[in-house]
Formats: sequence, structure tokens, C-alpha cells
Amino acid sequence: MYEICPETPADEYEVEALYDLCFAPGRTALSSYRLRDGVPKVAELCLVLRDPSNIVVAAIRFWPVRVGGHATLLLGPIAVHPTAQGEGLGGMLMRDSLARAASIGWGRVLLVGDAPYYSRFGFIKLPGVEMPPPTNPDRILGLELHPGAWVDVAGPVTRERSPNALAAMAHAETITPAEPCKEVAKPQDDEARPAIAGNSAADH
Repeated sequence: MYEICPETPADEYEVEALYDLCFAPGRTALSSYRLRDGVPKVAELCLVLRDPSNIVVAAIRFWPVRVGGHATLLLGPIAVHPTAQGEGLGGMLMRDSLARAASIGWGRVLLVGDAPYYSRFGFIKLPGVEMPPPTNPDRILGLELHPGAWVDVAGPVTRERSPNALAAMAHAETITPAEPCKEVAKPQDDEARPAIAGNSAADH
């Protein structure tokens, strides 16, 4: 069995090592990291997936941003260890984290990635959303966690500057405590998806 858990400070070394392994050197120089610098992660949605040997084989993080002034989740990075790619683990972690995000009241998710891969999770291109340059506009994708969440939401993506950002992001009445760790079975062969690697992942 595998285990999905919220990321803790004790996991940071393993998670950063995984990102370094899966992405090109200098990943923190990408434009999206300017949106994250100095901004706390959305802790309850940052997850790690451990294999039966208790090794972190996949990780996903989320950050608060604003799109045209509207509260939005920025998904990424997400990565799967090269030895475990193609087994459906990245997809399993994606679905679990998005379900958690919806359950605590988040409405919309933004990422930078390959549309052919992320369309299977419901992501579509967002022609009216402007990430910091030099982001390719064709890779700016969005997902509605609640119907209509992206309607009339457009404009530049900016850092979240509110000191109470997380409380402002979700509907306060729907916020629930972070889900605990849970055991999950390895996806069946027919659930396996193309590998999430550096160039196909939410790599910004």
C-alpha cells in the first residue's frame, strides 16, 4: 500500500530533492517562483506520496495567487520519481489534492503545463489569464472546482499579499481541518497515465 500525507517540515528535504531530480537546474528562477517567493504554501493541500518502503515517490504543492484580483490556487510543482513514472501515481495525487481543495472551499485552480496531459483532469486553456513572462500562453491552464468559478476571471496573475490570505481564499464556512494520512492502493494497469516529468508537469 501507498500512503498520501500532508507535507510536514520533516518532509522538506526529500521533497526538494525530488523536485531537483525531476526538473532542470535553475527551476527556482522560473517566472512562477516570483509568485511564490515569501508567500506561505497552502499547507493542507501540499501532499507527499510514500511507497511501501516509506520513500517519497511523488509530491504536489499549491500556493495562493490572485488572477485579476480574484483568489486562486496555483498548482505546482508536482513531480513523480523517475523510477515510478508511468504508474498512475501522479494522477492519483492530483485527484486526491484537487478533491481536498474543493472540500475546503477553493473555487479555481491555475497551473502552467501541457494541455494534452492535464485535460484529463478537466483543465482547459485560459486565454485571458496572464502569467509573468516568459510563460507560454498556451500552457496557462485552469480548472473549476465549483461551477462558474472561472467565469469573468481574467487578467494578470499576481502574488497574494493579504496577511490573512488563506482565510480569504476559501469560503470560511466550508473550511475543515486538514485530512490525515490515508493508505491507497497502487493504481491498476488501466489507470496508469503518461509520466509526469519535468517538461510535462506543472513545472512552474
